[in-house]
Amino acid sequence: MPIGIIILAAGASQRMGTPKQALPIEDGKSLIQKTVETALATDLRPVVVVVGANKKEVVPELAGQPVTIIDNTLWQEGMASSVRMGLAGAYLTERKLEAVLMLVCDQPYVTSSLLNHMVVTLKESGKKAVVCRYGESWGVPVLIGSQLFEEMTHLKGEQGAKPLLEKHLNEVAFVDFDQGNIDIDTPDDYRRIRSSDESL
Repeated sequence: MPIGIIILAAGASQRMGTPKQALPIEDGKSLIQKTVETALATDLRPVVVVVGANKKEVVPELAGQPVTIIDNTLWQEGMASSVRMGLAGAYLTERKLEAVLMLVCDQPYVTSSLLNHMVVTLKESGKKAVVCRYGESWGVPVLIGSQLFEEMTHLKGEQGAKPLLEKHLNEVAFVDFDQGNIDIDTPDDYRRIRSSDESL
């Protein structure tokens, strides 16, 4: 059965002061383009991109890509609204989904091999979800099995799927992603990544 990818890209980038989804990050590609490229490098389909606050800047970045674009007009309600909209979009594209893998576009070190490893972990562990662990924290990318889809449709607030996963923590498997705590929220974050010697 298929597994889809939902890329959450509806936020307003308030701390950045400009739509971070469209910021160039590597080889002339923007953050959202790099995230989509990483998603498409897997065999997971469909790939759904949820846009919202900065859709006028983000949608052109997706031109020609084989993705489903969902416009979240409720983006101001918080990330949970994008999770709900993304799940609906994925389901409309493929009604027999086994799971959905959720990404954000401001984690520049996410790789397709990490995403594939999460899928293997879900299947081998028998758990209902897989999350990434970095340091003492855990979070996105997250892979959520279809057993939790119904509860996902009732999510609300800024935290996305985290409250749901916390509720079912004994049914969650973890994979290590040491660079997962590196994200791009502010101009300083962006400058630091751009000047880093680490390969993206």
